[in-house]
Amino acid sequence: MTYFSEREEGERPRDQADIPQNAWGGIRALVRARIVDGSLGASYSETCPDGGGPTGTDEIAFWLAMRGENPALQQDMLHDWSEDMPRTLDILDLIEFCWRCIGKPVQVSYHDFFSHYHLRFDVEAGQDDFREAINRIFRRNGLAYELTEHGRIERLAPPLLREELASAQFRTGDSDLDGMLEKAHRKFLDPDEATRRESLEALWDAWERLKTLVDGANKKTQVTSLLDGIASSLSSEFRKALEKEAQELTRIGNSLQIRHSETSQERLAKGEHVDYLFHRLLAFIQLALRTTGRV
Repeated sequence: MTYFSEREEGERPRDQADIPQNAWGGIRALVRARIVDGSLGASYSETCPDGGGPTGTDEIAFWLAMRGENPALQQDMLHDWSEDMPRTLDILDLIEFCWRCIGKPVQVSYHDFFSHYHLRFDVEAGQDDFREAINRIFRRNGLAYELTEHGRIERLAPPLLREELASAQFRTGDSDLDGMLEKAHRKFLDPDEATRRESLEALWDAWERLKTLVDGANKKTQVTSLLDGIASSLSSEFRKALEKEAQELTRIGNSLQIRHSETSQERLAKGEHVDYLFHRLLAFIQLALRTTGRV
């Protein structure tokens, strides 16, 4: 479902990392609605006293289980609007928890004595409906998150990297390099900024590994051969630019808190800095892989 404004003007940029108050209001209203309509009874069911089966959601059981896995969240957050807003990561954890518990309630039979229906649950349909509603809130608020069909929230990469990473498959001919690139890719898409920072370490490790996959007597000659392979004999100025960039990328990896954690090394101040460096090195690695036949 799209709104008129989106059809006329296009979607908002999906680049916001922090869930704002209005988006949180939509999420809490959605969870509350799924408690009331019985959807979360798929895992935590209120049952008919006569033994006729599930009739709705056992809200107490649901919250006990949710807080057992997400202790930072409180039941009152869905009822008391004066409660402090949870952290973005805690809200995302709540969404994943609800996806695992949910199912679409289907009325089976009506119980006259208690004036309620006995239910069964279509888990796949309930998860799909919940995922669509959550992703619509993300989209409408420009949030850089997506709830996948497997119930995992992933961060959307910055626009310049989004298409590149969405279809990324690493088959370089070297299993260790493939593993490093996959690890960097996976961590970069994680909603947690601390985990995204770890993606730089994996990517810089991949860069160091790539340097050694070229024939040469030592690492210096291997790097020379790698850069010669990327450039051509007719591109001397570009070859100089490549060498300068390779040296700078190596210097960045050693001087910032990327591959090492000495107190003399500077920590990146913002998540946007992580995105920039990841994009910069990935572009260089991708160029090297394509021009040397490792894709």
